[in-house]
Amino acid sequence: MNFQLPDPVIPAHVPADLVRPFPYMFGTSTQADPFGDWAPAVHEGPAIFYAPHAYPGFTPAWIVRRMADLRKIYMDTETFSSKDFSPYSKMVGDTWTNLPVEFDPPQHGKYRAFINPLFTPSAMAKLEGRIRSYAVDYIESFREGGSCEFMADFAFEFPIKVFLELMDFPLSNTAQFLEWETGLLHEMDMAKMADATRNVVAFLRDQIGERRRNPGTDIISYALGVEVAGQKLNDDELVGFAFNLFIGGLDTVSTNMGLQFLHLARNPADQQFLKDNPQRIQHAIDEMMRAYAAVTTFRTCTKETEIGGVTMMPGDKIAMSTTLAGRDPEEFPEPDVVRFDRNPRHVSFGFGPHMCVGMHLARREMRIAIEEFVKRIPSFRIEAGHTVEYHLGMIQPVKLPLVWG
Repeated sequence: MNFQLPDPVIPAHVPADLVRPFPYMFGTSTQADPFGDWAPAVHEGPAIFYAPHAYPGFTPAWIVRRMADLRKIYMDTETFSSKDFSPYSKMVGDTWTNLPVEFDPPQHGKYRAFINPLFTPSAMAKLEGRIRSYAVDYIESFREGGSCEFMADFAFEFPIKVFLELMDFPLSNTAQFLEWETGLLHEMDMAKMADATRNVVAFLRDQIGERRRNPGTDIISYALGVEVAGQKLNDDELVGFAFNLFIGGLDTVSTNMGLQFLHLARNPADQQFLKDNPQRIQHAIDEMMRAYAAVTTFRTCTKETEIGGVTMMPGDKIAMSTTLAGRDPEEFPEPDVVRFDRNPRHVSFGFGPHMCVGMHLARREMRIAIEEFVKRIPSFRIEAGHTVEYHLGMIQPVKLPLVWG
């Protein structure tokens, strides 16, 4: 890193021997392997420790590395609140909240009740044909050329096209969305992150206004028509709902695809196995989502509590690192070995009441991407001489040049 970290502020209740550095810092990047190198090293330390620069803006948070402890925190929504765990609304002085992910029960359940029907397996199955045709179109556009920059040419473009259709946003917005998404999730400068947030919110407010005037069959039009506890959604609820879909629809699937294809490019035997056994692709995706879990969300402690022998106080932030959970040696034997017959119970889509609402769409997009890629593209590898660099925060390859033939 070529910047100066702020001096840490360590609360009095945090034991000095539990204050430790944490390499996964939001907005930075690395050429080290955050999975194979960093996760095993973290798992050699305390089950719970305090990192001075883990939360966006390089502020402190507790790091909980064990899957068992993380599951307890996921389920204890009274002590560990999801409310406003991301910085976006507060940093621009707004009052909306990401909906439903940053609400706690029982309010969370009321919002999920109107959102769930949009993303059921049966609803997503109706999109299968269109999703597959989009994947095929992108793959065929570069197949004969013998190479692609996978992140730019496929991992971003493909799921964004699905998202744009669901939201009925213009396809011409793709490049602008990618720029904003980078500012939201991969920027260490909080001012630039705030600028991206303002731009996204302004766009979403315009779209909400347009749907009020001219409702359609898209998701925003649907949200304008629903009632929660007998009331229509207000402006803050509509913005929070749309903003949450923007982040989840644009970056989460792209990130996982990038990590999965990076693994396949490095492991031609796994590539060939999926080519020969396409029925095992979904199992392989689950194992790669365990081994290359990319997302860290946060909880806020609401009352003095003890977990794993560590005392946490109200206001403390807790990092929910799916990366560490997926590499927990107490949960997964040989966690650094990727085995497509493992069938792991990972938490990469969350756990408990906050399971990812879009998981069925994400699974479908990832499965179709691998099915069509290994069917249409010969054995592929990373371009010679390329060093993989990863965005941190949401762990993602910056670029992934693939070659074949």
